Amino acid sequence: MFEVRDNEPDYALLNDPTSKSHNCYDQPIDTVHEGDPLHGKSLKINGDDAVGENPNRYKQHGFYFNADNCIACHACEAACSEKNDNPAHIAFRSVGFIEGGTYPAYQRLNISMACNHCDNPVCLKGCPTRAYTKFAEYGAVLQDPDICFGCGYCTWVCPYNAPQLDPIEGTVSKCNMCVDRLEVGLKPACVSACLGNALDFGVIENVPEGRSQAKTEIPGFPRTDITHPNIRFQQTRTSQRDMVRVDSTAVKYHRDDSKGEGNGSFQPVLDPKNNTKREWNLKKLLSSHENAHIIFTLTSQAVIGAFLLLMFAADIGVGSITNSFTNSFLPVIATLFVILTTGMIKLNLHLGKPLRFYRGMNNWRLSPLSREIAGVTLFFMGFSGYGLFYSLDMFGLLNNIDVMNINIIEVLITASAVAAVLGGVIGLYYMIKLYLIPARPYWNHWQTASSFVATALVFGAMSIAFIASIATATLEHSLIHQASLVALIGLILEATGLIFHAYHLKKSKDEGVASHFEQTTRYGKSYLLRNILLGINIAALTAIIIIGLSGVSGVVLGSLLIISLLISAIIGRALFYVLVIPTTMPGAFFWRNKGFEEHARETGLAEMQQVGVLPDNH
Repeated sequence: MFEVRDNEPDYALLNDPTSKSHNCYDQPIDTVHEGDPLHGKSLKINGDDAVGENPNRYKQHGFYFNADNCIACHACEAACSEKNDNPAHIAFRSVGFIEGGTYPAYQRLNISMACNHCDNPVCLKGCPTRAYTKFAEYGAVLQDPDICFGCGYCTWVCPYNAPQLDPIEGTVSKCNMCVDRLEVGLKPACVSACLGNALDFGVIENVPEGRSQAKTEIPGFPRTDITHPNIRFQQTRTSQRDMVRVDSTAVKYHRDDSKGEGNGSFQPVLDPKNNTKREWNLKKLLSSHENAHIIFTLTSQAVIGAFLLLMFAADIGVGSITNSFTNSFLPVIATLFVILTTGMIKLNLHLGKPLRFYRGMNNWRLSPLSREIAGVTLFFMGFSGYGLFYSLDMFGLLNNIDVMNINIIEVLITASAVAAVLGGVIGLYYMIKLYLIPARPYWNHWQTASSFVATALVFGAMSIAFIASIATATLEHSLIHQASLVALIGLILEATGLIFHAYHLKKSKDEGVASHFEQTTRYGKSYLLRNILLGINIAALTAIIIIGLSGVSGVVLGSLLIISLLISAIIGRALFYVLVIPTTMPGAFFWRNKGFEEHARETGLAEMQQVGVLPDNH
């Protein structure tokens, strides 16, 4: 157990003589009742079997932050990093700030933030490996890096940027509430180190001595309705009507005074920060950390779409697609298999710990990512089995194997097809579901679904038509016509989603408005190119449906269309990832500032470890 010094100061000791029964979200503060099987168990800290004697051990604890007192000395950061032996580029607790007004009425508001050990921890529900646990002891949300395989999904869903993905170690880690200190009656290290008495800690809803408020929000703090965080605030000074972030995020916080002067809540609104020029930024766009996701989503959606079309084309009136598949089975199935395998391997290598990939389905009851992995895996197995058994049947290798007058090869083909269809539908559904994240407003719109389904339709149909045409060295009119029709429906669906998405973002009262601004400025020319290509592709497919393709000119035009579709899809999917601005707390001039991180990498500052920014070639 943690050793307590004889001269430990009073401000470092836990002291909650009383507590309420329920928190402000009407959730019970008692995590378990006496007599519960979880009661009285040891946390096995450093292998010690002892059980802490804190009388409030089974009550939800949380942080208390007095914004009036914080002087941004960063002592809390330093104490936390020292205790957890964090490298310079990882910080479980960080201090950012916002500012408003002008001299002499200038105001600065500092915010110290770590994990809030929420009532509804979305990190726990999102993690596919079950690396997270919400303990009855203190209500702490703890994470085990030894279970984590480094997908980083918890860092996407958390509104507060609490889980930290270390690209060097390949795993996530986070604030553990210093439960080893709590077990011996001490407050967390960050609280004990606070110079201005701004941080405090105890049973949630208990207001520390000398404090008068227990707010759930202050300007700059992300929305609380997603997770019900266990942190409370005091801020007695009235803030300026507009409080500006000093990092590069194009967001400021505007006070809504409709309920009375100075009493309104603060909402994110656009703050252009002088960056209004439309640019390409293709290098940054196409060298994203999420390139593996771009490849995987495009390839898996294309192959799932192709297979579903092959199975159901006749039922929806495009039977030529199925007929072409029958006539060129081996080239089509082999090419689709290579495409899907490439995407899955690329995604697996993107994990921090690729050899732990088998843990991805551990949390299928809660995590949409686990369900997506399960669905795509089932699809891959069914699709591979279908290709194998159908090929064996084609060559007559298993025709003579019957059991009780049942043709085994037909049973295997049918079972594989059913598994692939079921896996494809489940995989695509949860591939959409896992991106509908409230903490990432740019994704949290039905356009994500329309884009993914459109990709399945467009590239599913065009893949079959393209491969079959090459395999048979002919441009079959009915195949080209019907594949173009399916692809056209997909493109119209995507274009419709994009129009509604852009309108929604422009009018939104969250970080989505900044994403829209980045989309039309920093990546404006790339965004415009994608939209122009989308329009050209719709026109080209319409012309093909009406006129058709034939001869050498048809081959050339068809090839150009495929290239245009690919360029448009790659740029669009890259924009999907780089434009996300999460609902996270503000940074500072240098720390947690995306603009400074890019500057540090471009100028070589990132090579200096103390800067806390990893170079691109880490």
